[in-house]
Amino acid sequence: MEAAGIYGVAADLGAKALTVLTVSDHIIRGEKLSSEDRQKSFNDMMVVALETAINL
Repeated sequence: MEAAGIYGVAADLGAKALTVLTVSDHIIRGEKLSSEDRQKSFNDMMVVALETAINL
């Protein structure tokens, strides 16, 4: 939902927008990441996002 809002505002302003999303749990399968794995994947996602922003 938040991504839709970001894209809507960007479209209204004629700006570019990008979201980076991470998924930690699978509701249907009941699979969940441990808190350690979730933190590591979040940190990895942030590194990718920041490196991408730097290179834009």
